Amino acid sequence: MPVALLALAISAFGIGTTEFVIMGLLPDVARDFGVSIPSAGLLISGYALGVVIGAPLLTAVGAKLPRKTILVALMVLFIAGNLISALATSYSLLMTGRIVAALSHGAFFGVGSVVAAGLVAPAKRASAIALMFTGLTVANVLGVPMGTALGQHFGWRSTFWAVTALGVAGLAGIVTLVPRQGAGESGGLRGELAVFRRPQVWLALATTALGFGGVFAAFTYITPMMTEVAGFSAGTVTWLLVLFGAGLFAGNLLGGKAADRGLMPSLYVFLAALTAVLVVFVFTAHAQVPAAITLALFGAAGFATVPSLQMRVMEKAEGAPALASAANIAAFNLGNAGGAWLGGLAIDHGLGYTAPNWIGALLAGSGLVVAVVSGLLDRRTRSTVAVPTADQVPMTV
Repeated sequence: MPVALLALAISAFGIGTTEFVIMGLLPDVARDFGVSIPSAGLLISGYALGVVIGAPLLTAVGAKLPRKTILVALMVLFIAGNLISALATSYSLLMTGRIVAALSHGAFFGVGSVVAAGLVAPAKRASAIALMFTGLTVANVLGVPMGTALGQHFGWRSTFWAVTALGVAGLAGIVTLVPRQGAGESGGLRGELAVFRRPQVWLALATTALGFGGVFAAFTYITPMMTEVAGFSAGTVTWLLVLFGAGLFAGNLLGGKAADRGLMPSLYVFLAALTAVLVVFVFTAHAQVPAAITLALFGAAGFATVPSLQMRVMEKAEGAPALASAANIAAFNLGNAGGAWLGGLAIDHGLGYTAPNWIGALLAGSGLVVAVVSGLLDRRTRSTVAVPTADQVPMTV
């Protein structure tokens, strides 16, 4: 794999850390600003909505710029957002910092996915994308647990200072390792927007939003679930996040290899597995050992879907890779925001900290249904092309 993928993975590590580390800091942030845990959870939803807005907007604005220039500018914006978060003196200012950092997130992974896929042979595109997203999984194995531990010992602001430093490292990696590229070949912004007239593109985006909505409905409240229901101590949360991150890492690499071999079959299998694991998690969350095992399986099943979901929308949006890829990152985070909101709503209504698992299972199962419908439409299209009509059959005498 080209060394430029390492630079993308380094940046993804920084972005992934700032996205996910807030999960382990929710009780500290809530206590510091005098808000409830579900209200603190809105910092996750706010970040996700920032991605939804920033992904297509910033990708469209930078459509005519060299892709390396876009990536550099996005990392500068990411650094600025985390500085605001580190210096925040109020809940609203912290939310502002989160949103500013989030604006860079979707466009970075959208453009980065196109760059990663273009660096390798077509048969290895999903694996290349998975390698870039490995930065996100390593962030969960190392960045998030270390950031959580740092925040618990020195205050949550110290975590955002550390994330700012990660952003600077990611920026240096892009400047040093990513080759300068053109803006890519497309029909311009109007040509790229035209792909959104295709129903299959919208079905792919819906699959992403629903599937990953299922992941975040449960994961957003993983800390109170593990401490209040499973009975783990607050200090154990760091190691539980390491376990979850290990599952993410394994699932992401497995998902990339599986998607290269068969895109839709792998998507069906992993969405079904995610749905099943979330249902099981409702019951295993009440005992420590089963809860820990299920947490790792949850991470693996959740991130195994990522390469397939990203490749699916890029496949169906042929001719508009950057904007479509960014739109899919927005769909990921729209699902994140919706899942986190629904999970918090269930907790607020007194359904308990395991209720988000039920909601996650329903969302992931709905994503599977949409994926199956999309696959059936593929088959119908292929059948229509393959079978000639009566007036196309040659006549014999």
